Amino acid sequence: MEVLLLRRAEKADDQNSGASVFPGGVVDTHDRSLHLMCKGLDDRAASTRLGLPDGGLDYYAAAVRECFEEAGILFASDGDERLVELDRLPDGRLEAMRHAAEQGTDALLAMCEAQGWLLAMDRLAYFSHWLTPPGMPRRFDTRFFVAEMPPAQDVKPDGREIVAHMWLKPAEAVDPARGLKLMNVTRRTLKQLAAFESAEHCMAHARALTGIPLNMPRLADGPAGRRAVNIDEAAYDEIGRLDPEGRGDARYALDAGLVTQLSARIRRVAGEAGLPHSYFVGGGGGHWALIDPAPLGSVQAGAAPGPVRWLLSTAARTEESAAALEQLRSSSWPDATVLWPEPGDALDIGGATLRALHARPADDGSAARQFLLAEERFLFTGAAGTPAVRTNDEIEWIAPASSFIFRSIG
Repeated sequence: MEVLLLRRAEKADDQNSGASVFPGGVVDTHDRSLHLMCKGLDDRAASTRLGLPDGGLDYYAAAVRECFEEAGILFASDGDERLVELDRLPDGRLEAMRHAAEQGTDALLAMCEAQGWLLAMDRLAYFSHWLTPPGMPRRFDTRFFVAEMPPAQDVKPDGREIVAHMWLKPAEAVDPARGLKLMNVTRRTLKQLAAFESAEHCMAHARALTGIPLNMPRLADGPAGRRAVNIDEAAYDEIGRLDPEGRGDARYALDAGLVTQLSARIRRVAGEAGLPHSYFVGGGGGHWALIDPAPLGSVQAGAAPGPVRWLLSTAARTEESAAALEQLRSSSWPDATVLWPEPGDALDIGGATLRALHARPADDGSAARQFLLAEERFLFTGAAGTPAVRTNDEIEWIAPASSFIFRSIG
């Protein structure tokens, strides 16, 4: 299977200047008039498919119009239900028709009426929905469709907005060796398309999709600089919690020792390789508990938001684990108390409640208990395990032993 990519013209004021893209553009207010020439799909069915109250067919119409304007491809059928064969038109006729259509939607409508053509909306299958990240200078709410290339037609870039085209296997298009300039959404879509062995397989998959979710990447910082973080990446939920406006100052990588303020009551210190994170959890008046302090206590001591009064561990209590925690207390927090609460016990940390929950131990005996900060519905899981009671009312956020926090799904 190969995918059509168009290369945008170089423009000084275009952030995607020179990028390789799929055909597409902005839905025009006049695209609704094309409904009169659409076959195979009405507005009600299109709107239901796109999850809109109405106007869904506008997106299909815009997709067909933009393909014709930018690439000279027309999804239309004649009176015999056959896809139109643009290659059979007399020399110059197609260019004249495209030029007329570019003057406005009414011209495309008149052209179809004159030829006896209907726009073949049933040839398009809705594939995905993307929204540009918050914080970008320009944002686009975009619907993506897939369609098989009509026979007896050739791609003909308009020479203004689009200066070149190519047919590539999706995996080849995203290969850095090709050197293509790709937007995040284009790259991600190509990677999705690379999973299909044929165009027929891809179309069947798209037509069977239900409940297509909104993909909205989020900007974040890290070792490779600022970039878009996608919905399936581990950092996605945490970035949304810490930076909903899209400033780009949240992180997509957790270096050892990195301190992150997860809320006014919670501060995380990222663990060394192979070791869990440590969490400072507090209420008011300088009452702080430290969950899972790492052996390098001096690192956390410098990150402490205030005096630490309690040391807690999600691990099973053994002679070895108890001795290690006591040694850490004496060396780093001599005024703190080591606690090993049983599941169901609650600790008042100054206006907030930290409750111990049972956790199923891992193979190494770790994560014998978990801790729930009730006021923020925030669960600290330790190495592994699931709480005995996990409902949306009790738990909203999960803080794992390592990696990023994420939303509970109940």
